[in-house]
Amino acid sequence: MPRYILLSNVTCEGLETISKNPARILEVNREVEAMGIKIIDQYAVLGPYDFVTIIEAPDDATVAKLSVRLGSRGTVKITSLPAIQTREFVEKLSEKKT
Repeated sequence: MPRYILLSNVTCEGLETISKNPARILEVNREVEAMGIKIIDQYAVLGPYDFVTIIEAPDDATVAKLSVRLGSRGTVKITSLPAIQTREFVEKLSEKKT
């Protein structure tokens, strides 16, 4: 299944929510998984983003749906990046041109 990296910025409203209820992060993760998306790993980070999440999803449309659903709440903004495993990338680059 394709992998994606999600870079998330929590809005002021989202920060207030997780400040009052940190477990909300895990509740949202369960919602994400109910959409058929597998969370591989997730990190709270310092710097320009608040969270980095690595997921597996069936396709780009499912990831777009995730971004719209969560973003429509006004608590988070998500940048989604399709990810190609290095091994697969090297194999593609090594294929003979036809």
